Amino acid sequence: MAKLRPASRKCTRTGCALPAMQTLTYVYSDSTVVLGPLATYAEPHSYDLCSDHGAKLTAPRGWELIRLAHEEIEPGPSEDDLLAIAEAVRSVISNVPEPTAPTIGRRGHLRALPSE
Repeated sequence: MAKLRPASRKCTRTGCALPAMQTLTYVYSDSTVVLGPLATYAEPHSYDLCSDHGAKLTAPRGWELIRLAHEEIEPGPSEDDLLAIAEAVRSVISNVPEPTAPTIGRRGHLRALPSE
């Protein structure tokens, strides 16, 4: 079973030292509060919450609260990612011309000398 990404940030609620697991964002134009998975990096206008404070969150009167599902994130690339990388490498290798034998001669300011 996959595990949730470990958080390096703390909950922004005063006095809470638990790790942040969710990000809270206000969409003022729509009177909406969005609580979703922890953002990749801290935004100045969003708030990171631990799972306890996220579960207790309520929206202001007249606002809508949207809770986005937590995605379980597997560490490292998936099998599909690895296959895509392998295919990209194969396509690059197939377009590389065969190496030719080096020629002895002068090129620019450099000169190749044959070994004895």
